[in-house]
Amino acid sequence: MGSARGTPAGDGGRAAEAVELPLEVRRAAIASQVAEEGFSRVADLAAGFGVSEVTLRSDLAALEEEGRLRRVRGGAVPLGGPFAEPSLERALGDRAEAKQAIGHLAAGLIASGEALLLDVGSTTMAAARALVARRELVDVTVVTNGLTIALALEEAIPRITVVVSGGTLRPLQHSLVDPLADRVLSGVHADTVLLGCNGVSAQHGVTNINLPEAQMKRRLLAAASRRVVLADATKVGAVSLAPLADAGVIDVLVTDADSDPDELDRLRELGVHVEVAR
Repeated sequence: MGSARGTPAGDGGRAAEAVELPLEVRRAAIASQVAEEGFSRVADLAAGFGVSEVTLRSDLAALEEEGRLRRVRGGAVPLGGPFAEPSLERALGDRAEAKQAIGHLAAGLIASGEALLLDVGSTTMAAARALVARRELVDVTVVTNGLTIALALEEAIPRITVVVSGGTLRPLQHSLVDPLADRVLSGVHADTVLLGCNGVSAQHGVTNINLPEAQMKRRLLAAASRRVVLADATKVGAVSLAPLADAGVIDVLVTDADSDPDELDRLRELGVHVEVAR
């Protein structure tokens, strides 16, 4: 990490000088550093500016309130930057037709009697709606950490039993994350997981924007026998902030016809079965 703004790198008195920075100057420098790095860790920022992690977190909270950055677990990211996370409502409107086709294909992979883990997200929401539309599907148990997913599935009760993981609510995605959500997921093992993501590539694997949700997604992957990733063309070949799993862990990738064919071939070489929705 580069030196803190206004302090000489490598100087033995660097931390003391950083502490002497006026509050607003320090916070402006923090915001600038986060914007340059894309993701900055609390520990690195605190060391770089010569302040405690408690003080640094207070700085981040103030900067977030001013709309100058966004806090995530372990650090901060810039608003509107490459790691910016869209709301579920906004994501539902992006490439809606492609996501509907992916969701329909993914729902077709589920058989009556299965136990299913259904992740949060706009593409998995399309899968949830497609599951409801399959009137012949019975005796399916769905465990989800998405409140909107659960509500979308409510129409299919009692054909589909809906279990919500519980946990701490994230308003942006209406998702439930740790603490507490891990207790439900650690006690189940499902036949299939339908997982959303922000990036999937042969080199970098499956990745996601949000760190708390990334932790939940890892739990979902670990709790299922068959791992199905849903990703529209904008996600194929993309790399995001938090790694979830190597690409070879994926059993099935469901995507759309606009995905990069070369990247899909690289994924197939790793043993991933690719289903293309049209």
